[in-house]
Amino acid sequence: MKLHPLVGHEPVRRSLARAFAEGVLPSALLIHGARGVGKQRLALWIAQLHVCERPDGGPCDTCRSCRMALSLEHPDVHWYFPLPRPKKAGAEQLADALEEARHEALAEVREQPLRSGTLDEVRGLYVGTVRNMRSRAHMRPTMASGPVFIVGDAELLVPQEASQEAANALLKLLEEPPGAARVILTSSEPGALLPTVRSRTVPLRLGRLSDGEVAHFLERLAGVDAGLARWAASLAQGSPGRALGFLPDGDEPGALEALRQRAFELIAAAIDDDRSRMHACALGFPPAGARKLLDLFVFLEEWLRDLAAVAVGSEERILNRDAVARLRASAVPGVIATEGAPDAFDAVARARELARGNVNPQLVVSGLLRELRGALRPAEAMAGTRP
Repeated sequence: MKLHPLVGHEPVRRSLARAFAEGVLPSALLIHGARGVGKQRLALWIAQLHVCERPDGGPCDTCRSCRMALSLEHPDVHWYFPLPRPKKAGAEQLADALEEARHEALAEVREQPLRSGTLDEVRGLYVGTVRNMRSRAHMRPTMASGPVFIVGDAELLVPQEASQEAANALLKLLEEPPGAARVILTSSEPGALLPTVRSRTVPLRLGRLSDGEVAHFLERLAGVDAGLARWAASLAQGSPGRALGFLPDGDEPGALEALRQRAFELIAAAIDDDRSRMHACALGFPPAGARKLLDLFVFLEEWLRDLAAVAVGSEERILNRDAVARLRASAVPGVIATEGAPDAFDAVARARELARGNVNPQLVVSGLLRELRGALRPAEAMAGTRP
């Protein structure tokens, strides 16, 4: 199978194709934007533009080089992305193990091009990966004028093994790209990259798609029913990759839908009259793997935002449009204090930092729920109830 067509972003593509035709397309780009909006797919489109034999306003899609790029088999297009650290691989074997894992992951993408961006494992871009890139960059290109390197989710270069070694190794490649080598980084959190990495790339912000474009993507490319496509698009916030995560997986809810519902359970537990519900909720998490909480906290912030919007009568601004009734039932005047919303968001930010530090998830969630309760039900604390 080949990659699915790039959806939307026509003005950006026209600008990139014009810059390429005029010979002014930067050799180091940083494509940033919301998760799942198509950053890595656009990066692959740019790589295809570089290797295309007959580019005219974009890749031709028909020449041999284009066909190979679309099937992820072009020898001069190299796509790297975060992977779980290979087990039982020592420092000397890590680079080889990571390269083997990358090829296995690429084979899975060929078999299933439409994939949600949800991470079910702790992943990273390790220094061994960057060393593989640098080694390949000094090889003679096979078909194109130079190699093109794509690094997806580049922000994960920094928090690996509590060092910045991988990011510093990438910096050397950006400073001295051999020959006609090109590097394209993508990131949902560009602020997490080293300033020195950001300063050596030209930023390109990729915006969100309309709900209609996302729904059309789901119907045309994923074969989704129109009603289901509209529902997923309404939650996707302009992100096709995010929309895929809401689609059912057989009889089970999609990975993102399961996270969304669990995030609401956290809110409900924090404001419930029965305080024991908070403890039960915290104990429902495993004692390890705190970084898996990061996606959950994104949904938690969205629910907090919606809860505040309903409480002040701005229902037209909510993100979870299918949950108005539940939000109304939770935003009880006199019980839930909308003025506590800033403190609630601060609590989530603190929990996120603890999760990134890999603190016990049960402790992270337990502390978070206590803080949320104190922020959203301050009258209870003022009455002398123990937090």
